[in-house]
Amino acid sequence: MCGILALLGCSDDSQAKRVRVLELSRRLKHRGPDWSGIFQYGDFYLAHQRLAIIDPASGDQPLFNDDKKIVVTVNGEIYNHEKLRKLMPNHKFRTGSDCDVIAHLYEEYGENFVDMLDGVFSFVLLDTRDNSFLAARDAIGITPLYIGWGLDGSVWISSELKGLNDDCEHFEVFPPGHLYSSKNGGLRRWYNPAWFSEAIPSTPYDTLVLRRAFENAVIKRLMTDVPFGVLLSGGLDSSLVASVTARYLAGTKAAKQWGAQLHSFCVGLEGSPDLKAAKEVADFLGTVHHEFHFTVQDGIDAIEDVIYHIETYDVTTIRASTPMFLMSRKIKSLGVKMVISGEGADEIFGGYLYFHKAPNKEEFHTETCRKIKALHQYDCLRANKATSAWGLEARVPFLDKEFINVVMSIDPEWKMIKHDQGRIEKWVLRKAFDDEEQPYLPKHILYRQKEQFSDGVGYSWIDGLKAHAELHVTDRMMLNAAHIFPHNTPTTKEGYYYRMIFERFFPQQA
Repeated sequence: MCGILALLGCSDDSQAKRVRVLELSRRLKHRGPDWSGIFQYGDFYLAHQRLAIIDPASGDQPLFNDDKKIVVTVNGEIYNHEKLRKLMPNHKFRTGSDCDVIAHLYEEYGENFVDMLDGVFSFVLLDTRDNSFLAARDAIGITPLYIGWGLDGSVWISSELKGLNDDCEHFEVFPPGHLYSSKNGGLRRWYNPAWFSEAIPSTPYDTLVLRRAFENAVIKRLMTDVPFGVLLSGGLDSSLVASVTARYLAGTKAAKQWGAQLHSFCVGLEGSPDLKAAKEVADFLGTVHHEFHFTVQDGIDAIEDVIYHIETYDVTTIRASTPMFLMSRKIKSLGVKMVISGEGADEIFGGYLYFHKAPNKEEFHTETCRKIKALHQYDCLRANKATSAWGLEARVPFLDKEFINVVMSIDPEWKMIKHDQGRIEKWVLRKAFDDEEQPYLPKHILYRQKEQFSDGVGYSWIDGLKAHAELHVTDRMMLNAAHIFPHNTPTTKEGYYYRMIFERFFPQQA
């Protein structure tokens, strides 16, 4: 994942603004350690920090259309870029970068091209022909993006909060599945799938349709020109990602470049449930398995860095981000630049344990819709920023646009947890990959009960965090919490501790 920063339409001294944009862009350098670029046109500035995954040699940004009148800075991966290039035979592409298609698609189709992109992305596009600009974010919000407004009339757009919070009078999360058009003067939603209305679907469950859709989602994410691996916790979701990747890696371009044996990575406290389960899955699949250990103190020591990078004070997100942050550094040190991960399955299949309380299929379905719409604030934010902190990219096939459409069109009666019928959480996913002849996973892994990621890395992790917060937050501080933090008042000492750190880094009222 790269870092993008754009300053659009400022009125001050241009040289001073260019220096400021470069300075702020450097705050995103961890996201893209491979190259820095900046483009200036009048009072428009597009900056980019590149993590090179596709066409490392020539895909530096910003990118242009044929006559260089349309300029774009992009963070993302466009999985159908080869197909899109064929739609525009008269266009000359300067690079092999998957993101090179964006400027050309805009020239050909105007603002409505965004829904043609199959992938994850945040981009800012400048059309110098009429000084208009367009910004957009992917359907689910897998790539982070923020937007802010300056007192001088400027609009700022950044991959991370730290790129704009000091210079904007007001800033907010750029909503997923939306675009911002200077021509139309505001945000509008470009992503309008059938499930978004939360109407109850009725398509019958078909194991082979579901299986093939997920395999396709994984296969398209094997598009890479750099070494990669899979994150493997030993739970159902990451194990299926690893299994499908291992099964289809041979014969791909990636296998020809980097070898057909898959590398897998796991993190945990010594003796944790995840380490044991992941080793078993890795042995079954024949991966080259890398096991990383951390101590509770290692995690506590990293908390400030984690909050600075993931830019949230949400307790569950910080708990789960810290082991991932520590593991990402180790993975990057091995020369790996991309990993495939299992986020998103619990949201689309209703995999959290509280889903067994759903009184009917209607409420079950509505809750899955709500969870998907909120993913950009939680698991997507964690998976992207905890890895990007070290210049590592995480890809999430469960949140593939086409796969979500397949899963969310299934009659939710099939997803309901019914213990009397032997149906535990995510039964439809488990059943789809329950193949007796060519097993994807050992049976007991395929039907392993869910662990929260932060529990799976070791049960003493949460206890250690709570004990540490107790040392830093007094009862008196908690009594005054509502006055100190009237918005989203922390209700626990752990939450108060994280909030203090967050406010130190990001003191502005967002």
